Amino acid sequence: MGSTPGNTFVDGKPTKIETRLFINGEFTASSDGKKFSIYTPSSHELVAEVYEASVEDTNRAVAVAKAAQPKWAALSPTERSAPLKRLAALLREHTDELAYLEAVSMGRPVSGYADSMIAAHKFESFAEAGYTAKGVSSLNTPGFVNMTLRQPFGVVAAIIPWNVPLVTLSGKVAPALITGNTVVLKSSEKAPLTSLKLAELSIQAGFPPGVLNILSGHGQISGATLSSHMDVRAISFTGSTRAGSLIQTAAAQSNMKNVILELGGKSPAIIFDDADLESAASKTANSIQWNSGQVCMANSRIYVQDTIAEKFLRLFNIAFGSIQQGNPLNPTTNHGPMADDIQFKAVQRYIASGKDSGTLTMGGGSKDGFVEPTVFTDVPQDAKIMKEEIFGPVVNICIFQTEEEALEKANDTEYGLYAAVFTKDLNRAMRFAKGLEAGTVGVNCTSPVTGHDLSFGGWKSSGVGREGLLDSISAFLEQKSVLIKIE
Repeated sequence: MGSTPGNTFVDGKPTKIETRLFINGEFTASSDGKKFSIYTPSSHELVAEVYEASVEDTNRAVAVAKAAQPKWAALSPTERSAPLKRLAALLREHTDELAYLEAVSMGRPVSGYADSMIAAHKFESFAEAGYTAKGVSSLNTPGFVNMTLRQPFGVVAAIIPWNVPLVTLSGKVAPALITGNTVVLKSSEKAPLTSLKLAELSIQAGFPPGVLNILSGHGQISGATLSSHMDVRAISFTGSTRAGSLIQTAAAQSNMKNVILELGGKSPAIIFDDADLESAASKTANSIQWNSGQVCMANSRIYVQDTIAEKFLRLFNIAFGSIQQGNPLNPTTNHGPMADDIQFKAVQRYIASGKDSGTLTMGGGSKDGFVEPTVFTDVPQDAKIMKEEIFGPVVNICIFQTEEEALEKANDTEYGLYAAVFTKDLNRAMRFAKGLEAGTVGVNCTSPVTGHDLSFGGWKSSGVGREGLLDSISAFLEQKSVLIKIE
């Protein structure tokens, strides 16, 4: 990896790693001086001591965001879009550094790292979408000209996960800012470094002070403060269903702030006997192996028609097992460690549970933070590893005979984030597109494939609200009806 002129990235490492809070356009230590440690999961070496936002710091970030919001909202979408576009360009320039920071903080391999490019595209896309934020008019009431206005909430809080931090940051921050809101973002304590690097780049991009504030810390302190803060009018969260429930409760008990939740998944993929089996095996294996299975929409349950089950399992095991495990900074590595010891031990417990309830047909090994691609078969529908989100490279492959059986089993979960069906029968594909209880359904494709200009979110316990190009613009705007009596 190289360096960019003016970059702080030299000889494969950054010359400095920012660890302070970003409030009102400046980096600052936490008010109480508290820090938390980031260890690289592949070697357990200390990477950084990051300042942890206190309640006081969080309150101050909200206060400066509130003060900055009226002036920011008064700008035209063209004026607000300028720093977003400059930030997009800077994210592309600093891809190597951002890839390094995620590798050392949560184990994401630098090979194939495209999150900075995805984030840059989101900032550019939302920058261009600013003028879509408008209401409608109506002459349907005699004697009146009526209209609706779409106006920003004010201060928006964003809380992002550790698995794809830049992607989720950009999907929340960009639409909130282009619509005239100001933002206080809390990153995950497991992966705060790329968010802080983006904060540094936002200064170069020319964001006014207070418009974007970035805090590092734990959910029970800064996250809880944002969730219950009376001056935060909307909150967008991506993470676990349990944490989402706590945020929704806090929002309801404070000021009924608008809540957008993208939560967990137990996503099924259904493989019929007329499918392209090699393609289906390759795509489903990538879905559960990508980012070491630490993806909310990974297809962790695969249902295969009985007539092709043996052949599919053989092809799947070949694709799933074709990994290069090792140091995430090595450009040949494509399978990194679990994000930290907590996640590693959690996945180990699920594998142990799976051995009690099903048949281990591949993998199952784990050592020094790494978990092998693992396959279970013959797993009962009510088994723990079929019901709960594992967030690791662990998949259950089960057999079905009829369409009705496949659909019933696929929907037999409290989650509903993503589902996939592989078949060449268009009628069957459409029956499953309609029948699957999920916010996104892939036909002859599966996660992490999504539609940039389509809605993304979950059914059931997988979330509330939708994100996406136009959905996110709408989500960060209040609506007002104006009734004008004509004399």
